[in-house]
Amino acid sequence: MPWAVYMLAAGTFLMGTTEFVVAGLLPEIADDLGVGVARTGLLITVFAVGMIVGAPLMTLLTLRIPRRVTLLLALGVFALGHVVVAVGTGFPLLLAARFATALATGAFWSVASVVATRAAGPGATARALALVGSGGMLANVVGVPLGAFIGQVMGWRGPFWVLAALAAAAAVLIARAVPADGPNRREVSVRTELAGLGSTGLWWALAACATTTGGVLSTYSYIAPLLTGRAGIAASLVPLVLVGFGIGALAGTVSGGRLGDARPHATTIAAAGSTTAVLLALCLLSGTTWLVVALVAVLGFVGLGANPILSSFAVRFAEQAPTLAVALTVSAFNLGTALGTPLAGRALDSGLGTLGPAAVGAAISALTLLPTIALATGRRRRPADAARGTDATGPHARGRTS
Repeated sequence: MPWAVYMLAAGTFLMGTTEFVVAGLLPEIADDLGVGVARTGLLITVFAVGMIVGAPLMTLLTLRIPRRVTLLLALGVFALGHVVVAVGTGFPLLLAARFATALATGAFWSVASVVATRAAGPGATARALALVGSGGMLANVVGVPLGAFIGQVMGWRGPFWVLAALAAAAAVLIARAVPADGPNRREVSVRTELAGLGSTGLWWALAACATTTGGVLSTYSYIAPLLTGRAGIAASLVPLVLVGFGIGALAGTVSGGRLGDARPHATTIAAAGSTTAVLLALCLLSGTTWLVVALVAVLGFVGLGANPILSSFAVRFAEQAPTLAVALTVSAFNLGTALGTPLAGRALDSGLGTLGPAAVGAAISALTLLPTIALATGRRRRPADAARGTDATGPHARGRTS
């Protein structure tokens, strides 16, 4: 991979860290600001909403800006937003800063994905997207626990100062690693980008993005009650189990990217089926401690490993609108989580109890089979249609089709 791809992955590591680090700091933030813990959780919700809205919106607003400039502007807003949170005292101000940070995150992630695929070349698209996405996955393994530790040492504002400083450093490195747009860069417009959204395959890919993360992360959000209430795991050991999930997700993302360049459709279908099976196994085997620990790690591996492939599908089907397509995948991933998590929460309060979130997750993950199979059958149908067309139009048309 070109060095620029690794630098972009470092940027997504920072963005993935800030998205989830608040969860480990909620009690401290609530005590300092005099706000209830439940209301303080809006700092997480508003970030998710900002990602859903911001990724496509900021993509359209920055279409005519050179991509390297967009990346640097996004990192600048990201750093400034963290400084505001670090010095802010009013809860509404913190909410506004988190929303602005989410807008910058959506813009960075979308443009970084396109720049990475261009730098890696057409033969390594899924691997490049996997590497950029692995930065976000690594945030769950390293960034979030480290942020919680820094918060204990320096206070809850400390991690935000650190993230602001790291964003400034990342801007310097990306400015050196990412080349400027060449003179042959195609001129784009909002109309051109929107015209690229008419592909049925693109919307199948976006549907798969929503259901795959919705199934996995709706379960993951409420995994602690299952671990402590059913599997008998001490609350102090729950973070270690979650680290296992993060390691599995990181390994799955990298592996999925490699498999995706060779057998993308088989990999996405297998991932959807395997994820559904693992979630059902969590429901049935939740009383066995070591099995639950292993299943949580496997869930991270199979549940999120197909994400870079689905992103590459979106880029391929959108054709002349790759940046907007990637932005929509970011929105779809967050939309699946935003819709699936409340359903899992209701299931937790139902008669299913701690098994409810896993049951809801299994049902949502099973839905992923529909778009992934539709994408695979559509791929097989297109060559067959092309062959019939060449037979009807003679040898000259056959050559053009080839």
